[in-house]
Amino acid sequence: MSVSAHLTELKKKHETLGHEVEQAQRSPGIDDLHIAQLKKQKLRLKEEIERLSN
Repeated sequence: MSVSAHLTELKKKHETLGHEVEQAQRSPGIDDLHIAQLKKQKLRLKEEIERLSN
């Protein structure tokens, strides 16, 4: 897999996680720990995207 294809895939996952976080924050049944885990995953993806972009 090329770096650009990998970056594209990471960006898609980052966007999907963003939507999941938004939905989880709107749902009263979702606990804060789950939201925090989603946010950490999203942050790791963002850091990986930035690292590969440089």
